[in-house]
Amino acid sequence: MAESAAYRGSGGRGAESADGPDTPDPRRWRALAVCLVAGFMTLLDVSIVNVALPSIREGLHTPESDLQWVLSGYALAFGLFLIPAGRLGDARGRRQVFMAGLALFTLSSAACGAAQSSLWLVIARLVQGLAGGLVSPQISALIQQMFSGRERGRAFGMFGTVVGISTAVGPLLGGLLIQAAGAEEGWRWVFYVNLPLGAVCLLLAHRLLPDTPSAGPVRLRDLDPVGVLLLGSGVLALLLPFVQARQWPGAGKWLFLPAAAVLLAAFVGWESRCARRGTQPVVDLSLFRVRSYWLGCLLILLYFAGFTSIFFITTLYLQSGLHYSALIAGLAITPFALGSAVAAGPGGRLVGRYGRPLVVIGMATVAIGLGATALAVHLVPGRGAGWAMAAPLLLAGLGSGLVIAPNQTLTLSQVPVATAGSAGGTLQTGQRVGSAIGIAAVGSVFFARMGSAGWSSAYDHGLVVSVAFVLAGLIVALADVGGARRGRSRNRRSAAP
Repeated sequence: MAESAAYRGSGGRGAESADGPDTPDPRRWRALAVCLVAGFMTLLDVSIVNVALPSIREGLHTPESDLQWVLSGYALAFGLFLIPAGRLGDARGRRQVFMAGLALFTLSSAACGAAQSSLWLVIARLVQGLAGGLVSPQISALIQQMFSGRERGRAFGMFGTVVGISTAVGPLLGGLLIQAAGAEEGWRWVFYVNLPLGAVCLLLAHRLLPDTPSAGPVRLRDLDPVGVLLLGSGVLALLLPFVQARQWPGAGKWLFLPAAAVLLAAFVGWESRCARRGTQPVVDLSLFRVRSYWLGCLLILLYFAGFTSIFFITTLYLQSGLHYSALIAGLAITPFALGSAVAAGPGGRLVGRYGRPLVVIGMATVAIGLGATALAVHLVPGRGAGWAMAAPLLLAGLGSGLVIAPNQTLTLSQVPVATAGSAGGTLQTGQRVGSAIGIAAVGSVFFARMGSAGWSSAYDHGLVVSVAFVLAGLIVALADVGGARRGRSRNRRSAAP
């Protein structure tokens, strides 16, 4: 929806442009630039931190479990606050929530860089993830508010490009910063780099971003805090025994798994109760009656569990196992991000023609690429392994570009327009929760194997778990293709008489 007539700048001034109430404000492209820089920051902190993990490990003497929390904690907090933050922005004003989230993100980045212990860093990363979850949904909503028609498509296309660029440059930028500042303290600059960007964005956001005309008071229950708490507690209980596997000896830690099942069941019950009472749940369970939607959500959760964990174990293997510098390690894993960025555009254009089979091809390509990566490590052992895995990672990245955006298009294709916002938020939440689960599961296998068999064997076993997640997602995609074909066959038979 275009709301250019209500476009306001700093302090609510400039509600309309000089040419009339229906004339788009000429500042909208500068406002978009502010949104894109903020989106770049929050997404960059997913990929840039991977290459800093060995430096963090040396600088803070961080245990293995805390390294996993540095990544999975950010992803989990980010995902849990996406949907409530979107509602909060619609109700209280998108500019106001955007600026609050950006300020919190900048301050928490400073706290991450100043961390004196691994616990300090993990807590700061949780706050940083929460702040990222506040900012991200406001960007999409502001694009819808400021643009219409072809301009809106162009603006969303620019945002998609920023997403690809942030993923691609993260490892390289992190490597350059650590190379320049030194291995022991260089990781701090991975977080400090956000400070000047955040400060400039805050000033420009105050001047350029529009107010939300429909903004007003919001009730706490409309944000479903009980649902957020139950979902977060359930996923946390699911992650704990895997992340803390080596720190918590004995079988008692596995009691968290039935506790997780109880909490997640309570979450489903609570969300159903919210729907019956007419209050807004954090997850609209009625969406999961749409077959293509729930299959697409399950597919992308499994896929994110597989592919995000690759970067976690690869950077640790290259830097700590093979003693690569942070810069060379960043260069070695960049082919995956480049391949994904290259294939994303064609994937978006071809999905309308080929549908879910395109996603099947993409996931199969990712699985083959990851399998070839494991083979490359065997065939070229030692310090040459990083260069040997470049081509297989490029192949896996090309497959990834045919998965994420096309799956989003297909998953949301049959969702009613009235619930499109909630459906998109739930899909993104599934991606972040999948990332947290994958890092926990793959990390637990990786560190357990490393202690007994060394870095190379640990990397192989970690890749096997990553591929298993991708293959599970591939099975879901094949089930969707088969179900769609059976549905078309039934329709043809019923139409024949």
